[in-house]
Amino acid sequence: MVWKPHVTVAAVIEQQQRFLLVEETTLNGIEFNQPAGHLEENESLLDAVIREVQEEAAWQFTPQSLVSIQLWRKAPDKPTFLRVCFTGTCSEHNPAQALDTGIIATHWLTRDEVAERAQVLRSPLVLSSIDDYLNGHRYPLSILKSLI
Repeated sequence: MVWKPHVTVAAVIEQQQRFLLVEETTLNGIEFNQPAGHLEENESLLDAVIREVQEEAAWQFTPQSLVSIQLWRKAPDKPTFLRVCFTGTCSEHNPAQALDTGIIATHWLTRDEVAERAQVLRSPLVLSSIDDYLNGHRYPLSILKSLI
C-alpha cells in the first residue's frame, strides 16, 4: 500500500488583532480551527483555501502570502496531514449563507483567547500557525506552481 498524507489548507485571517476561527462538531466533540479543509481533485491550493473560507465562514478571502507548511500526525496510528497555511484579507461577508456541515459558528478571537482554548483546538497547528503569523512569517504565493 502506498502511504499518502492528507493535503489540507488553512487560512490565518487577522482583523484588529483578532483571528477568524470556526467552531465545529468533530468526531472528538466541539473543536476550534481556522477555516480549513482538504484539497479536492483538480483544485489548486489557492482555490482550495478560497473555497474553504467561503464554505466554512461565509467570507470572500483573498490570499496574500504563505505562513507555513506543516506536517503533523496526532499519533503513530493516525493519518498524517500536510497543511498549507495562507494569510490574506477578507472582504465581503454573507451572514445569511448556510455554513458547511458541522460548523456551529465563527468567532474573532485574540491570540490569548485562542491559547485559552488549547484543549479544544482541532490540532496544535491552529495556535502554531497564529504564532508563525505573529512572528512575521510570510512567503510569496509565487512559490506555488499548479500545473493541473
